[in-house]
Amino acid sequence: MKKFANKVVWITGASSGIGKEIAIQLAKLGSKLILSARNVEELEKLKLSLNCPENHMVLRLDLAENENFLNLTKQVVEKYQRIDYLFNSGGISQRSEASTTSMDVDRRIMEVNYFGNIALTKAVLPIMQRQKSGHIIVTSSIAGKFGFYLRSAYAASKHALHGFYESVSLEEAKYNISVTIVCPGKINTPISKSALTADGTAHGEMDHNQATGMSVEECVRQILKATLKKKKEVLIGNKEILAAKIKRFFPSLFWRIIKNQSPT
Repeated sequence: MKKFANKVVWITGASSGIGKEIAIQLAKLGSKLILSARNVEELEKLKLSLNCPENHMVLRLDLAENENFLNLTKQVVEKYQRIDYLFNSGGISQRSEASTTSMDVDRRIMEVNYFGNIALTKAVLPIMQRQKSGHIIVTSSIAGKFGFYLRSAYAASKHALHGFYESVSLEEAKYNISVTIVCPGKINTPISKSALTADGTAHGEMDHNQATGMSVEECVRQILKATLKKKKEVLIGNKEILAAKIKRFFPSLFWRIIKNQSPT
């Protein structure tokens, strides 16, 4: 973990959940952090709570508005001269059936989870190419490995990330740039509260699956270990992550099991 000391790390979704915990743990390890999300007030509170707050930077970023990402990247480089790690942790979930979900909600989820995500990576890649080093860590989901109830647009956006970043991993290897795709299962974060329903309003509830999931602290410890090992992909969670392996090797059994699982 000492390898994170003095590294410049940009984290999206840093105001809550996995992104916030990544910031907390990396600050303790001596990283210099760029904290990004829409909620600047929460980011400022987080910055002041971290080790060596003067080493960190708050940079407002809305994944649904990616026109200024090149300018934001320029600001980061002007302050730190480099970007060693990009943790693409920001995103939004869903709690609605496909047949009743408006196309506006489908588009919004794809805009945030896919287009916003890859737009920031495209802005950062030229910096890492010039450095001839860098590591991009993408928070996908177990829903990036298979579809699930109430997650049609969410699962689609996460599946898309896999195709994009597997390609990037191959293309950027010549620049010594690594990619790790993280697939969390049930993690105890408030993601379900802000999940979009069929009409675009927030779900507003802490799902049982989230409340009883793996602690966010343990999840992030595993993310950082996978990052140091430069794993291409890592599944993180409890027994629910076995579903991805069952689908791969025993697809008929998978479909019998998954249809009986609770969506919340």
